[in-house]
Amino acid sequence: MNPVLEVAGLHTEFAVEHGTVKAVDGVDFTIEQGGILGMVGESGSGKSVTGLSILRLLARNARIAEGKILFHGEDLLTKSDREMREIRGRRISMVFQNAMTALDPFFRVGDQLVEVIRLHQRVGRREARLKALEAMELVRIPDAARRMSSYPHQLSGGQRQRVMIALALACGPDLLIADEPTTALDATVQKQIIDLLAEVNRELGTAILMITHDFGVVARLCRTVAVMYAGKIVESGSVRKVLETPEHPYTQRLLGSVLRLRPPEVRRVSA
Repeated sequence: MNPVLEVAGLHTEFAVEHGTVKAVDGVDFTIEQGGILGMVGESGSGKSVTGLSILRLLARNARIAEGKILFHGEDLLTKSDREMREIRGRRISMVFQNAMTALDPFFRVGDQLVEVIRLHQRVGRREARLKALEAMELVRIPDAARRMSSYPHQLSGGQRQRVMIALALACGPDLLIADEPTTALDATVQKQIIDLLAEVNRELGTAILMITHDFGVVARLCRTVAVMYAGKIVESGSVRKVLETPEHPYTQRLLGSVLRLRPPEVRRVSA
C-alpha cells in the first residue's frame, strides 16, 4: 500500500531569547493510505509541533531547519505559500483540541462550513450548502439541517467537536491530523468522537494522524503508534506490540503511570 505521508529527519526549532529550542529533533514516521497512526507523549514532547510542521502552520519564531515531509511523494517543504494554502483544508485537514476557540463565535456553523467549501471548491453557494449539510450528517450531528443555523455557543462540547471534524472532512482530504480532539470532553463523548473517527477512516479511507497523550485513545483507535519524548520518537510499532511489550524506559513509565491510576480492587471480607 502506498504511503500518504512520509516524514524523514524532521527538525523544527524555535528562536527564543537565550538561543534555540529544538521542539522536533529528527523525527521519522510513515502513514499508509487508510492508516491510523497514534502519536503519543506528554505535553511538550513535540507532538503538536510535528502536526503543525506538516501543514507549515508554525509561529513566527519557529522554522523547519531540515528534513522532508513527503505527501503522496511530493515534499511539502518545497511548496510555495500559495501551494500550501491549496493543500490545507482540501488535501490535508486538521482538527484542533478546543473547538470553542477554533470556531468563529460570530458566525453560524453552517455558514462557516459553506465558507470552507467555497474556498477550496469551485461551487456556488447553494451547492456548497448542500455539501455542508452532508458533512454535518456524516459526523452524526442530530437534526443537522436545524443545527446549520446554530452559533457555536449554542452547541454542546461534543457537537462543536463534531462540527470541527465536519469542517476538516468537508473537502474530502486524504489526511486528517487530529490534535488532542477528545481532551476537553467527558468519557462518554470521547468514545463517541473516537468511534466517529474510526467510522470516517473505515468508510472514506481517510488516513489519520492522532496526536494524543492518552494511551486509551491509541488502543481504541490506532493501528500503529509512535511514542515521543523530548522532540524524538523513542519507540514505534504496532499498537499491540508497544502496549504489551514496551521496550523504551519512557514508554514503560508512561504505561506504568496509566496502570497506577486504576482504582484498587475491592476485596470482599467474609463475616
